[in-house]
Amino acid sequence: MDMIRGEFVDIIEWLDDSRTTLAWRFPRYENEIKNGAELIVREGQQAVFVYRGQLADKYGPGHYTLTTENMPIMSTLQGWRHGFDSPFRSEVYFVNTRPVTDMRWGTPQPVTVRDPDFRMVQIRANGTAVVKVVDTEKFLKQVIGTDSVVDMDEITELLRSNVTTAFSDMVLASGLGAIDLQGRQVELSGRLREFVAQRVTGYGLDIDAVTMTISLPEEIQQAMTRGVARGVEAGGFMNNVDLNRYQQMQAADAMVVAAGNPGGGMGAAMQAGMGVVLGGQMANAMQGGLAPQQSAPAATQSSAPPPLPSQQSFHFDNGGQPAGPYTIEQLRQFVAGGQLSRETNVWTEGMPGWAAASTVAVLQTLFAAPPPLPGIPPPLPPTP
Repeated sequence: MDMIRGEFVDIIEWLDDSRTTLAWRFPRYENEIKNGAELIVREGQQAVFVYRGQLADKYGPGHYTLTTENMPIMSTLQGWRHGFDSPFRSEVYFVNTRPVTDMRWGTPQPVTVRDPDFRMVQIRANGTAVVKVVDTEKFLKQVIGTDSVVDMDEITELLRSNVTTAFSDMVLASGLGAIDLQGRQVELSGRLREFVAQRVTGYGLDIDAVTMTISLPEEIQQAMTRGVARGVEAGGFMNNVDLNRYQQMQAADAMVVAAGNPGGGMGAAMQAGMGVVLGGQMANAMQGGLAPQQSAPAATQSSAPPPLPSQQSFHFDNGGQPAGPYTIEQLRQFVAGGQLSRETNVWTEGMPGWAAASTVAVLQTLFAAPPPLPGIPPPLPPTP
C-alpha cells in the first residue's frame, strides 16, 4: 500500500507535537522519492537529504517542489543533467532547530573550592539549560548517525557531563571562594554558558542560557546563620578573628550538648555550673573583653575552672614583611636580638593601623632601661 500510494502523491513533512524530539527520519518505501514531490518544512525545522551516506541539499522553512533546479547537490551526486526520472532514493531527516528549555543538570559529585574563610569547601550546583541545534551537518554526523529518531533524553547525559566539567573549570577560573560564588551565581551563570558553549559546539549544539544554583554544605550554612544571629562582624563573611569566635561558639555548644546528655556522666550541679562558665566565655568572645563572671557553686569551681585568658599578640614589620603574631614575651626576645626597636611598626587586633612600638602602652616596658645594680653608683652625667 505504501508503494501504491507513493505513485500518486508524495508529500514530505514532519508534524511534530513534542518539544523534546531533536531529529526524525522521514519514512519512505525503500527511500524512494518521486519527481515533483512536495517538501514542507515548518518554522523551527530544517530538512536534510542524505544520499548513500553523503549530505546533500538542506532546506529551511518553506514549501518546495523537488526538481533538478532546487536540488543542486543531489543532482551532482546522482548525475542528473537534464532532470531525473521518478523515483530516486534518498533519506530525508528533519531537525528541530527550536530551543529545548527543559534540560536539567547537576553536579553528581561535589566540587572542592578553596575558600579564604573556611579553607577547603565542597559545593554542589544544579540548574537548567536551554539547548538548540545550530549546525545540522555536525549534528547529523556526530549525534544522529543512523538513528531514525533522536530524542532529548539521548543527549541529556552528554550535555550534563559537559555542563558539570564546565562548571568545575569556571569555578577554578573565577578564583572566588564558596561564599562569593553563592552570592554572585546569577552573574556567573553567563560565564558558565560560555564555558559550556565551547564544549558542545562540536556536536552542532549551542546553549542559549544556563541557570545555576550553588549549594553550600550544611555546616557552612549553619555557620553563616549563627554568625549573623550572634552578631559576628562580616567582611566577606568572616575574617580570621571572626573565624576564631565561631570556633569558640562551636566548642561552647558542644559542651552544652554534652552537659545536657543524661548518659554523659554529668550531674545537675555540673550542668548548672557549666552553663554559668559558658555564659561568661561567650560574653568575653563576643565583646572582645572580660565579662564579669557570676559566682558558681563550689562543686563547679573545683571541677570545671574557667580557661585562662588568651595573651595579646602583635605583628611587627620585619624588613618590609609582616611577622607574627607573637606574644609580648616573644617580642622581648626580638628586642634583645635587635630585630625589634622603638621605631619598628607593630599592629594587633583593635589598632586602626600600624604604629611605632614605643607608642603602644603595653610594649613600652620592653624598651625601659634596667635599674642600676645595688652598691654601684649611677653613672655621672657627661661633662659639658
